[in-house]
Amino acid sequence: MENKTVKVAVVGLGKMGLMHAGILNVLPNAKFVAVCEKSAFVRKFIKKAFGTVTVVDDVNKLSELNLDAVYVTTPISSHFPVIRSLFLERIAPNIFVEKTLASNFEEARELGELARRFGGVTMVGYQRRFSVIFKKAKALLEQGAIGKITSFEAYAYSSDFLEIKKNSKVHAAKIGALRDLGCHAIDVALWFFGDMQVESVEFGASNSGYSETSVNFKCRGNDNIDGCFSVSQSMENYRLPEVGLLVKGSSGIMEVSDDRIDLKLKSKKTTTWYRHDLNDNVAFLLGTPEYIREDAHFIESILQGQNAEPNFETAMKVDYLIDQIKEKAGKIE
Repeated sequence: MENKTVKVAVVGLGKMGLMHAGILNVLPNAKFVAVCEKSAFVRKFIKKAFGTVTVVDDVNKLSELNLDAVYVTTPISSHFPVIRSLFLERIAPNIFVEKTLASNFEEARELGELARRFGGVTMVGYQRRFSVIFKKAKALLEQGAIGKITSFEAYAYSSDFLEIKKNSKVHAAKIGALRDLGCHAIDVALWFFGDMQVESVEFGASNSGYSETSVNFKCRGNDNIDGCFSVSQSMENYRLPEVGLLVKGSSGIMEVSDDRIDLKLKSKKTTTWYRHDLNDNVAFLLGTPEYIREDAHFIESILQGQNAEPNFETAMKVDYLIDQIKEKAGKIE
């Protein structure tokens, strides 16, 4: 890419859109130039907050700006039509979208086909791949730190709906716990252990009959690795969402959470790493360091003409597994 500055627009300026816009505004090789936002109130705020940024109310109006990349941070239900328009209208060749890639695997697969057809850099926002903790844990497993892996237990917990009563008017997001939170645990497991198949599923009671807030399921992966997942948005003592794993091997176990790794060997030796032990530093801090590294990786991949990870092809595997889980439980839409 001859132009050493990537011109970027953000579609949808909610919480995640604001965070990515702020990061892009200070990354040295990115130029945040436009926002597409339906809300008239938010558009007024954007003009005051970002000054010279172009603000539009329709994705197609971005076609006049000669963009290099677009961030899609709209609700998951809109990912498919928005990204499809970005590709077909040739608004930008490179697309970043917040998780999950789509509302189901069929949509994700079509977006993957469009990405291959148009040939740009794609990426999906599974930011734990840029966590120093999870990267260290993956490296330890690849080095055989606990021997041959036999099984794992993964969890994704929050307390978001802990106190919500069954008939309350407050309810979980329509996408449910799997796409809102559990997708992160699924992505980490696919990253660590490879492809897997769902064997059994147990859904918890839904909040207000609207969508599931908890689900447990079991998978079988490569080399007959057994995996158990527990996802809940109604778990006590998780004010901030947390993703973690307990991995069992022939030589010991490893416990991983967002902030630490405990390696416990059968020889009785135990080693612990915390974030601050692993050079968890970035040039500036907005959100957590993972988001800075994630956006920097996407921009650098565009500049170098290289694939980003996780791209659409990688991320559609999460949508595939979620569809498997819902089908197994008889809840497929």
